[in-house]
Amino acid sequence: MNIHEAIKYLEKEIPDPSKGLAEELFSFFSKIVPMVNVDLLIKDEKGRTLLSWRDDPIHGKGWHIPGGIIRFKETLENRILKVAETEIGAKIEFDPVPITIKQIISEKRTLRGHFISILYKCFLSGEYLLENKGLSINDAGYLLWHDVCPKNLIKVHETYREYI
Repeated sequence: MNIHEAIKYLEKEIPDPSKGLAEELFSFFSKIVPMVNVDLLIKDEKGRTLLSWRDDPIHGKGWHIPGGIIRFKETLENRILKVAETEIGAKIEFDPVPITIKQIISEKRTLRGHFISILYKCFLSGEYLLENKGLSINDAGYLLWHDVCPKNLIKVHETYREYI
């Protein structure tokens, strides 16, 4: 199979890339193009930051700011709202002007090794309660308010330490 045939095959296998990609394809594309993602800096009225526990083979174990990679033809605003819904189970409001934009490049990794990360200040309603739905503190997705930035922040989010 030549490159043109491979592309035609992939186009048939991905009828609607706006709905996301199979993990194998996503991994491949993350090796050859930068990924653009939004990260949600969520603070409460006490100034605490909402972080989620992460535990995966790529970033390891540690706290991270909720975020997600933008899908094909998806707006930044839509991805922010989807991340809030899927990662913290809440509707949010956000400042449309980013706090910062960071270019994150891993010299050691090719898989998911280059990101353009856009950090947004987000707001929850005063009625938001952490539920964690049966998760314990060491389970991926566990949410916790932090008064200060934890020492065990995942490495890729060290760039945000000053904001937490």
